[in-house]
Amino acid sequence: MEGASSKGKKELFWVLNHLTFLEAQARSRKTEAKQQPSGASQLKERVEELKKQRDRLKAEIEVHQSLQKLRASLDKNEDADVSEDSEKSKLLRLMAKQTQLKDVLLAHHLLGGYDVVKTNEDKSLCFSLPTAYQGTMLDTYHVEIDVKRTVRISRHSVPPFIDVERLAKETNMQENIRGFLDALSLHLNAFSARKQQLKLVKDLHKSVEVLESNALCSLLVLLLTTPKERTALLCSLDYSDLTRSLPTRVSVKGEETDLSDSPQWQKNVALLQETPVHEALTAMRETRHII
Repeated sequence: MEGASSKGKKELFWVLNHLTFLEAQARSRKTEAKQQPSGASQLKERVEELKKQRDRLKAEIEVHQSLQKLRASLDKNEDADVSEDSEKSKLLRLMAKQTQLKDVLLAHHLLGGYDVVKTNEDKSLCFSLPTAYQGTMLDTYHVEIDVKRTVRISRHSVPPFIDVERLAKETNMQENIRGFLDALSLHLNAFSARKQQLKLVKDLHKSVEVLESNALCSLLVLLLTTPKERTALLCSLDYSDLTRSLPTRVSVKGEETDLSDSPQWQKNVALLQETPVHEALTAMRETRHII
């Protein structure tokens, strides 16, 4: 950014020098212009216009330099060497904060919205990946990436059953850190959502027994009970797509038969595939398919 500012200053000074040259060139033609009244009038207007442009550019350079000074003091939490009572200084301070905020927002956008801090004497970047489900903030995970030489993962707090190294290779983290973070965030949010759904099943549906689940929450086996015959049903949910929080396959079995294709249970199976499991169970209980 400092390089860009330096380049901008050079361009402004070049314009000023060029305007000065044009002004001198106009004066050198003054004698000839006197012999041509209409031309003299045009040249005079042109000179005045160039002077105004020069004055405006000088003012812009002064503002730019003041902003750079103020931004440096804001970054260091120091007071700038300007009068606090001056309206000009207040405006400059406001403009400095605005440009500072724009830079922060730009960096935030380039990083995909991930919070990042420098670690290990600026040799590594530590990214925070928060997870949420249905408006509730859940766990936050951290990944530290060494960027000094070869880009690599130095440490992380991601659960071991999510293969971080495999994701890094698949997304070509060497050249696309944001792509890797997006993929990892997708997996983490899906995992947190499945885990939260399992928690809600246990909290909201006391009559439903969780017979089996794994650490990744990619497999869920529930024991359901019908209200009339009090028949026990085995409901299996397979979340083979680990980037999603909904199952890819659902089966419902009675004591001896598979009920998944029966007219009575087809709607429930579709509901379990298209709706979070705790909400699907609530709907099935309201329709008196389970207790």
